[in-house]
Amino acid sequence: MRVISKPAIIDFSDEHRDALAPLMNWYRITKGAEWNALADVRRDFAHADVVGRRTVFNIHGNNYRLIARINYTTKRVFILHILTHADYSRGDWKR
Repeated sequence: MRVISKPAIIDFSDEHRDALAPLMNWYRITKGAEWNALADVRRDFAHADVVGRRTVFNIHGNNYRLIARINYTTKRVFILHILTHADYSRGDWKR
């Protein structure tokens, strides 16, 4: 899969240092993946959930959430948001 965009991980990690290693692990796994459907995603990330057209990943023991749009046809994963659990719970990202 092609992940767009890695700088989002770096930017988020500048403020949340403990998120860097788990986010880079997510990036490494995702970049090497061959996903064709949610079932494939869940083989790598068992707790991935679909919310509308977005896929939500729990990061670092559910302290953070990575929200992405996955295009299975073009094999691209677009990082839309990386949030703390509290920011995710507020729900502003759904707009």
